[in-house]
Amino acid sequence: MSRDKASTMDADLQAVFGSPVPDLYEAAVGHDASPALARALELRSFLALTEEQVARVRDRVRADMDPDRDMAELSAEKLRFDASWLDAALEARDGYRAALGELLRTMPPAAQQARPVRTAQLRATAPLPPFAAPAPQRAGAARARRP
Repeated sequence: MSRDKASTMDADLQAVFGSPVPDLYEAAVGHDASPALARALELRSFLALTEEQVARVRDRVRADMDPDRDMAELSAEKLRFDASWLDAALEARDGYRAALGELLRTMPPAAQQARPVRTAQLRATAPLPPFAAPAPQRAGAARARRP
């Protein structure tokens, strides 16, 4: 599961949210979890999965290109396929890194996230008359001029 795999942006997540990634996953299941945390962890999971794909293709290409390997086993078609696969995986990784980076840049600092928002409550200083007369229906309407 990508939740258990490390990603290249785990340190950034920890810096913004103020907790290690496993603790963030635990906090995300709570009823008061922020939508930003849920989105960040979703992107992080996609990123970790994509980075695992990049590593698998890289390792497969390295194994195919091993100098001790029999040259008869080398296949240009297989290498072209792996190159396409790697290109797609790297593009996805870059997209997830960019999306997660943008989300983390727009997040308030961790100290401000938990702080409740206070609103000023306005109070009337002069009482209203007990029965204010309603305005006439045509109040403020301009009369049409007649020629």
